[in-house]
Amino acid sequence: MRRNSQPDYSALEKSMAACFLLCALFAILAPVDGYCDEPPRSQTVKIFDNAPIHFNPEDPRGDRPETIEVLDNGRYINTAITLPEYDEPVRILAHVTVKPVPKDEISVHDKWDRAGSIRLVQDNQPDIEVVKFITAYGGRTDWSVDVSHLAPLLKGDCRFSAFIDTWISPAWHVDFSLEHIPDSSLAAIHWVKPLLMEDSFDRKTYLDTGLVVSAEVSGEHQRVLLYYLVSGHCTDGRGADEFVKKDNVISVDGTVVYRYQPWRDDCRRFRDINPYTRRWSDGYWSSDYSRSGWCPGDVVDPLVLDLTDHLTPGNHWMRFNIESIRPEDEDGNKGYWRVSAFLVGVTDRK
Repeated sequence: MRRNSQPDYSALEKSMAACFLLCALFAILAPVDGYCDEPPRSQTVKIFDNAPIHFNPEDPRGDRPETIEVLDNGRYINTAITLPEYDEPVRILAHVTVKPVPKDEISVHDKWDRAGSIRLVQDNQPDIEVVKFITAYGGRTDWSVDVSHLAPLLKGDCRFSAFIDTWISPAWHVDFSLEHIPDSSLAAIHWVKPLLMEDSFDRKTYLDTGLVVSAEVSGEHQRVLLYYLVSGHCTDGRGADEFVKKDNVISVDGTVVYRYQPWRDDCRRFRDINPYTRRWSDGYWSSDYSRSGWCPGDVVDPLVLDLTDHLTPGNHWMRFNIESIRPEDEDGNKGYWRVSAFLVGVTDRK
């Protein structure tokens, strides 16, 4: 007996619904004329890609592309880039990788810890340190640093510089990118004003009076924050100012507003990424020693001070001083500091 065959309407309806959803999803995701100029919700821009940094007076440029400007015999490299612009608060993450150049299968060319930084180049103003770091003893390091406080400057046409204080060629390769992530929960950053960028703050240059800069405070803001990045060093690797605490003193209009001693005593935890650290007679390894504000293989975090009560709208004078810096001896060795600072105007979210 033959039975009448009826269509399965429930299965047909499910199939049509699935087809409709796929078409709707395609319509949403497909590019539409007129919307291509809108930035995506988040973007990552690569600025330096495996870029070499070395010291080579005979051939400072090496095989770098023409888009890279080379300074100081290859120890500084500069490039220009266009960053995305947003009309809303944006979280910005700086991703930095520093890699030693291999010499052979078991060694590298530069085995030392070196001061370094990624800087935003400013016309007719001090550069701004986006990320300040110290390389490991011949090891690779990877960092992601929140630099959202620089949002007013990290957009549109920018110039960046990468620096490592090496005296070897070949030496290091650097990767650097910026990731922009819109985030409405962030405080509003209205402006950033550079104050100083000094790679050799020493006693001979600044005596005991320090460095004085002008600071004009204006524009929209609820709070004024000082970002101060500092690390103490010595040219012979002994004593002050690298391994001895020194007072850093910050003043506004003649009044001391903050005094402290930059110091890191947690350097032991970075031993594993310092493959060429050496053990001393006292049992410590080179990378373990406490230092003036830094550790081999780590970034140098800024001191952030709320100076709203001191930096009212108008013109001010700020003094940055480091007391009792080790003077230069008969062999030319001395203590010195690497210092940078800038102001940020902020309004907190309610």
